[in-house]
Amino acid sequence: MNSKEEFIQKLEWNNNITNIEQKEVLAKKIASKVKNGDVISFGSGTTSFLAVKEIGKKCEKENLNIIAIPTSKPIELLCNHLNIKTANLGEYEINWGFDGADEVDTNKRLIKGLGGALYKEKKNIKQTPIVYILVDETKLVEKLGKNCVVPVECDIEKVEYVKKELQKLGAINSNIRKQKDSNGNITTENLITENGKLILDVKFDNIDNNLEKNINNIDGVLDNGLFIGYENIEIITAD
Repeated sequence: MNSKEEFIQKLEWNNNITNIEQKEVLAKKIASKVKNGDVISFGSGTTSFLAVKEIGKKCEKENLNIIAIPTSKPIELLCNHLNIKTANLGEYEINWGFDGADEVDTNKRLIKGLGGALYKEKKNIKQTPIVYILVDETKLVEKLGKNCVVPVECDIEKVEYVKKELQKLGAINSNIRKQKDSNGNITTENLITENGKLILDVKFDNIDNNLEKNINNIDGVLDNGLFIGYENIEIITAD
């Protein structure tokens, strides 16, 4: 096994992929869209991880030069190991992008961010003309929030205040996300984001179309994992 393969094997997503058959289909679908010279927003998570690997294979096979705008450090490192050039958001005009989702309802409303990269994911999506959201059948729901909590990234010193304000918006409970160890087991240590903040995993019984905005209006909140009313999103399934 060479150093590139060893690095990929060590990434946490490599050993934590559910429903892998459908996700591999999705990865191949998105790789087929890549053209020479594209500037592409790269999402995070297990489906995006597989997609990046497929894109790397295609670029190597067809000698394509593209630029990736990654939404997390692990995806940036993966790109580097696959010889895909990376850049920061704002350096180039993005042509299109892709990402996964934790939950998608029938109105193309999303919950994202269970992997912890919600802030960069949202910034990238807002600045990308068309974003293909890759979802396997387990992510499709009739009611948003049925299976998923809503991640809310907030200041460490304001977390208790944020919890109280979330209750006013209908939150049933709010739990600080914990770190995972190298085996994927949850520890007792709080997860600290790349922005130096905490993530609250918040359960709502009802998610209305104003909730994303209302959460972000709370003092101390950086952003949240809801995506409601984004016209630049196109859902791609494995069918």
